[in-house]
Amino acid sequence: MFTKKLAVHHIIGVITISLLLVTFTLILAGNIHFLFLIVPFYLLYMYIQDIMQNKQTVRKNYPIVGRFRYLLESIRPEMRQYFFEGELDGKPFNRRQRSIVYQRAKNVKQTISFGMQDDPNRIGYEWAAHSIYPKRADKQFFRTVVGNEQCLQPYDASIYNISAMSYGALSKTAISSLNKGAQLGGFAHNTGEGGISDFHLEGGDLIWQIGTGYFGCRNDDGTFSEELFKEKAIFPQVKMIELKLSQGAKPGHGGLLPGEKNTEEIAKIRNVKPHIAIHSPAGHTAFSNSVELLYFLQKMRVLANGKPIGFKICIGRQDEFISIVEAMIQTGIVPDFITVDGAEGGTGAAPLEFIDYMGMALSDALIFVSKILKEYGVRDQIKIMASGKIITGFDIAKAMSLGADICYSARGMMFALGCIQALQCDSGKCPVGIATQDQNLYKGLDITDKSVRVMHFHNNTLKAFAEFIGACGFESPKAITPNVFYRRIDHKTNESFASLFFNDIQIRTKDEKINLN
Repeated sequence: MFTKKLAVHHIIGVITISLLLVTFTLILAGNIHFLFLIVPFYLLYMYIQDIMQNKQTVRKNYPIVGRFRYLLESIRPEMRQYFFEGELDGKPFNRRQRSIVYQRAKNVKQTISFGMQDDPNRIGYEWAAHSIYPKRADKQFFRTVVGNEQCLQPYDASIYNISAMSYGALSKTAISSLNKGAQLGGFAHNTGEGGISDFHLEGGDLIWQIGTGYFGCRNDDGTFSEELFKEKAIFPQVKMIELKLSQGAKPGHGGLLPGEKNTEEIAKIRNVKPHIAIHSPAGHTAFSNSVELLYFLQKMRVLANGKPIGFKICIGRQDEFISIVEAMIQTGIVPDFITVDGAEGGTGAAPLEFIDYMGMALSDALIFVSKILKEYGVRDQIKIMASGKIITGFDIAKAMSLGADICYSARGMMFALGCIQALQCDSGKCPVGIATQDQNLYKGLDITDKSVRVMHFHNNTLKAFAEFIGACGFESPKAITPNVFYRRIDHKTNESFASLFFNDIQIRTKDEKINLN
């Protein structure tokens, strides 16, 4: 009596061998061409291969047929996205969100027909209260000056900019398109921690990000190089310097550039050896506490001839951020800006535990950072930049109602370039040539076309933002208040952000609770 496994083997084996015998007989009789042997012989090859291997039980127990399981699994994301996924179901960005970016980037019809698809009665639904006395928001207020009295070269920044994405993680055509788009639209382009490449120097304003690897300004041993930093910091295209302490998608983890992406060109830019995997350490070597951090920031400000200096952080342990602010008071050194990255921020690759379970959400982080800065009397000297899934006018308005002065977008700008959310950023095989160093893939990304799309996305998003806040009764971003934004907290109650986030909030430090009212 056959077991189930042996029965499957027997049936498939008998069918395959029978096909071979029938085909061979027909060939001898002159009724079929010899090439028809290829199919049965290949089936026999797969059958033998499956029963001989020991790594995949499904294939061993169900030869040939079991292969369909892995085929279907491999195309599952595409099948869901194109055939089964609802307009609001996709993650990290749903179809509705992706579509509006594509439409604004292409400068085509951007209106929605028939009615809303979200459920305004679901718990967690967020909305804004409009005014019966709408205002006309003036775009001249859609810029803000970054730089306090300690800064010698303040920068007049757009309120919406390209967030950090490195050359190496992204292709040369993608970086060039982003930078040219920034030039066309009059906004800034964050380099990411991978250093400044020639493709960052297409005319757009730069925010040079320095990470734990000090790429582009590092000595051979990986430590910070003052000489190399100064050489690049005084580039006229570099308008601001951002020191990355942590990133929302993987705080406390560091980064990785796979060896296949680390070409000789990229290695030269980063001052590393080519063709090997390059790790960004989890922490900095240039400082080890809050006071040293502030002195390091001041050193960078001096070396950059007084350009705006700030740091990027995903809030984790709240007492550590409070310690940084206390160090500002102690040293008298106040950065020009702080970039707050939410846990929902993106990355090319990170462990699941870090992407899903590490760091504070952007909304909570903005509230916390703004309140602590106010508590210590330095809020008016520091601009807060927000990063983390900000792609619509509503997203910008919401972030500003919670304390942000300026917003960043990375994945929104990638969608503007043509990203299809294939979720293959760490494979080197990005199908649209954005997150890859494969020339056969990135050469299909047309810089002239995509840079215009980046510009259109930026401009159309700010246009939508202007209409949105105008409908709420605000003439400028600075006028936005949290009392007009609401969240449904249960089936009977909508609560304003002012009530939800700014009343009776307690923040725990090492030794005590601080009431922030």
